Amino acid sequence: MGIFSGILDLLFPPRCVFCRRFLKKGETEICGHCKDSLPYCEGDAVRQTGEFYARCISPLYYKAHVRASILRFKFQEATAYVGCYGKILAHCIEEQYGHRYDLITWAPVSARRKKKRGYDQAMLLAYATALELEDVAVETLVKTRDIPAQSTLAGGDARRANVSGVYMASDPELIDGKRILLIDDIITTGSTLSECARTLLMAGAEEVMCAVIARAE
Repeated sequence: MGIFSGILDLLFPPRCVFCRRFLKKGETEICGHCKDSLPYCEGDAVRQTGEFYARCISPLYYKAHVRASILRFKFQEATAYVGCYGKILAHCIEEQYGHRYDLITWAPVSARRKKKRGYDQAMLLAYATALELEDVAVETLVKTRDIPAQSTLAGGDARRANVSGVYMASDPELIDGKRILLIDDIITTGSTLSECARTLLMAGAEEVMCAVIARAE
């Protein structure tokens, strides 16, 4: 396995998840430059409040190399990045939430979007994060119809209207009375997370707390 891995590294040298520089010996997933210079959220910036969810935490700002990396992850099949994201997000969750939640879930894409893309990026992120937390992520929500991407809409009102009523609880018995950790990739206005949280609360969840890999400034 070691020899095969070495051959692969020669043929396809590993690159930094964020800046795409070739990794040096001893570096894994993130280069030394990015490890020191990524736009990390600090202090109160790590935490945001929102409608229907108690809090949303994020370790990074959605800009520069972080933005480029997440766009590759979402739209260019860079699913291998999810292990790195999972480590970063799990560390943030442990610092900010400890074990205050009962189950981990994600904000799903529609069946049509998943078929077109080939994967649900929030589901992959939730799985990877849960693995780092020595837990499992479970499906609690279904997106019942395909809608325009939130990124194509300007303003909070348009985004709230766009996601209104599009989610359905897939297993109310699983949700009932639980404190739920809801995972997504990024947060901008918070409309998607708010609608997911509202749906979970209506299905009987006690509390919803959120975690994303990056937030808009």
